Amino acid sequence: MTILLKRARIVDPSQNLDMLGDVLIRDNKIEKVGEDLFSDGLEADEVLDCEGLVCAPGLVDMHVHLRDPGQTHKEDVSSGCRAAAAGGVTSLLAMPNTTPPMDSPESVRALLKKAEGADAAVYTAACITKGLKGDELTDLAALQEAGAIALSDDGQPVKNTRCLLKALRLAPQLHMTVTAHCEDKYLAAGGLINEGEISRQLGVPGIPNAAEDCGTAREIAAAASLDVPIHICHVSTKGSVELIRDAKRRGVKVTAETCPHYLLLTDEVLKTKDADYRMNPPLRREEDRLALLEGLKDGTIDAISTDHAPHTPEEKADFFTAPNGSIGMETSLAASLTALKEVLSVSEVIEKMSTVPARILGIPAGTLQEGALADLVLFDPERSWTVDPDALHGKSKNTPFKGMTLRGKVVTTIFHGKKVFDIR
Repeated sequence: MTILLKRARIVDPSQNLDMLGDVLIRDNKIEKVGEDLFSDGLEADEVLDCEGLVCAPGLVDMHVHLRDPGQTHKEDVSSGCRAAAAGGVTSLLAMPNTTPPMDSPESVRALLKKAEGADAAVYTAACITKGLKGDELTDLAALQEAGAIALSDDGQPVKNTRCLLKALRLAPQLHMTVTAHCEDKYLAAGGLINEGEISRQLGVPGIPNAAEDCGTAREIAAAASLDVPIHICHVSTKGSVELIRDAKRRGVKVTAETCPHYLLLTDEVLKTKDADYRMNPPLRREEDRLALLEGLKDGTIDAISTDHAPHTPEEKADFFTAPNGSIGMETSLAASLTALKEVLSVSEVIEKMSTVPARILGIPAGTLQEGALADLVLFDPERSWTVDPDALHGKSKNTPFKGMTLRGKVVTTIFHGKKVFDIR
């Protein structure tokens, strides 16, 4: 099967490429990229006119909750990958806080087996500690041999710092990435939303910025003590941005991600008492949002992920008892392009959402180089659309962008040379 993409704006940060031209796909790989591949197009099984569209490497979402196994009424591998494809995501990292937790080689193999034939490449993180309890290390080597590429106790910080240090020391030897949920649970205990004026107005307990900042400081100090890498998840505070920026200046091997909802929204939306706006870390203040934009601009924050966290409408119905989390894969590119219009170029956004996450995880993705897997997204950077939860492709509809008009629309997603999403 050959597909020729004609007259696209080809954006590939991995090659410093931003040009008008064509891409020829043969079977599951990119065969050729050039200014005019008309003669090759005569042999193609399908020719797509991409005038006005950006052709970029498929997005790599390094923070996704597929809810599989154990909570598949919210999402499963198949539905999650359909949502991924609709958002231009061709590779994703599944978090291990499933039911039961992803802490055994058997559970890792079962997830990866289930993902065969899905509409995106599913990679998985495995638990750092048994049962996510924070005090007994899993068999990291066995988990890596089973196919896990990363380690995390996401949803929980590793309670025992000695366990964290052991994992950090072993992970580079196993070529695994440690991704850290940074939170002081004692400071965050009982909090529903960001601690501040809005939480006081609503009369609900808040989560202070210090809860995240103290966790970030611990993780940075742990990695620095061993001179090993660590990746900080879902950064939401000005303080954490400053801590990461300082650590990078000192040569600490730290990388970090934030999410589109922290770039577009603040805790002001919580005045509605709508639990779809409740996530952890919570939406913060305007000064935190601006600090995140600056952190992306100056390279302090390396990547944009979604923390895609599906929940059913019934679970989200009560503001005070609803679980934290929001979905995000299908809206991530548009929300990021909208939030960063005056901050980053299209190429820089793609770099944060594809090239750099692939590099951090060490996976074959994030590039349009000839010979690479044909994982790519075609999108209209100028097309505006309004987010309708009922039109989204996953099982759950708890998007914080509902009713918002975003700029940038995914038109086609190609995964391993096959169209898995197309609204042409």
